[in-house]
Amino acid sequence: MRFKLKKIDALIIVALIVIAAFVLLRVDAPDILKKEPAEINLVKDDANKKLIVESVSDEVKWSEIEILGDCSRSYLGKFVKEGDEITDCKGTITLRYVAGDLIGTWTFEVERKPPESLIASHLRSVSPDDEGAHFKGSLRITREWWQYTVEFDKESELPGWTATISFNHMAYGDLLGTVKPDVLVVTLHSPDGQEYGGLINKKRGLGLFIKPTLDANSPGVDVTYEDSWAQGIAPNWDVHAEDNDIDSAHEIIIDLSYFAPGSPLWLHSNRAIDKGEGVISEYIFLGCEVNGTVELDGNLYHVKGIGHHEHSWSNSLMKLFIKGWDWCHVTLDNGWNIYYSNYYLTKQITPTKTMEFNPFSSFIITTNNGVTLTLLDEVDVEIKKSDSIFLLLKMPIQLNISAETRILSQILLKTYDVRINMNLLSDNAYDKIWKIPTYVGMKIGRSTVSGKLTWNDEDGPQSVDINGIGTSWCMRH
Repeated sequence: MRFKLKKIDALIIVALIVIAAFVLLRVDAPDILKKEPAEINLVKDDANKKLIVESVSDEVKWSEIEILGDCSRSYLGKFVKEGDEITDCKGTITLRYVAGDLIGTWTFEVERKPPESLIASHLRSVSPDDEGAHFKGSLRITREWWQYTVEFDKESELPGWTATISFNHMAYGDLLGTVKPDVLVVTLHSPDGQEYGGLINKKRGLGLFIKPTLDANSPGVDVTYEDSWAQGIAPNWDVHAEDNDIDSAHEIIIDLSYFAPGSPLWLHSNRAIDKGEGVISEYIFLGCEVNGTVELDGNLYHVKGIGHHEHSWSNSLMKLFIKGWDWCHVTLDNGWNIYYSNYYLTKQITPTKTMEFNPFSSFIITTNNGVTLTLLDEVDVEIKKSDSIFLLLKMPIQLNISAETRILSQILLKTYDVRINMNLLSDNAYDKIWKIPTYVGMKIGRSTVSGKLTWNDEDGPQSVDINGIGTSWCMRH
């Protein structure tokens, strides 16, 4: 049987459909008629200022999501996937579906950083030849040092410990006449006062039949001292140190790998342009990423942290002018790094004697492991407390350091009025004294730092509290 649909019947059917749709919209529609938005879970990475997609329940496009706030979407594809990253997040970041459903809101602290120094490129470049030995084949260069330090972080099996490893080719006459001018430093210091290692100086072999205790070659770092050595070319170096005769009570074996994310900085040189060709030169890599192991009395510890690598060389005349120094590399709790050094041109006979003006001082701040630097070259040092360890040798154990910028050297940075006031306390250190006739003293170890950094920028006055630990090295003669 055939049914013929009349025009009036078609109109009635259409009307019924419209009415049914209207009713469905006015009442709660069944769940099967609604598509629930995909559930997206994101985790907040404060340290790296990013949001990471941890999971997503269904297929959804990023174009369906509105991202509000100051951030970068450059790593996002078409569809939302686990591991996707929203990077460079600043302030409050909100995600919601274009349709209106909220996904979540996260707030990142806006990082305050001091302004950076503008540094000429030739001051931030070293060659493999610069890294190698300079005392060989040169009668003018009599001293050369390769120094590595590190502060181990909380993820290490030795958290809060510090280590110093240094290979030192000294000038004849620096220590006890001409008998033992080759020096090796291997020290470990803990937050609770434990101390391992120390310093040893041995004879320098001359001629073909007596091998020198310390030997070095070029290009790159290639230095050995008995069973200890350092090798590599920037930005990577490997360091192996064994205490051997340094600490008779303990067995120490240290293996560390260094990586420098940033370029070096020439601190001093008697050459204006070709710094590495000077007879007095010094450069430093700040904020090196350090990984490796420490074997202490048969116990193996895995360690990581932040350190620095310093290389310097000079002639014998420097001893006539340099009567002491203070060096310190600091890792702050907020991840920044500070390097401070000061050379004294007069004997430090009284415990708190310092120079009113010293052109051989350095104060460097880096917020990103040496990639950019803030240089403060007006440095004032007050020695608050000293140890009188032997006759006229006064070794500092507490310093107050204030620094700012000279207007002639960095006019742009001067406008920001960057200033720092820092207290440095040597809380666990190894002392080495060479007595008659040398009268040389060294203090090498762990220090704690506190203070305040201030500056002005487009957002007004800024102030950052600084706290951290460092490796320090003081010398007096």
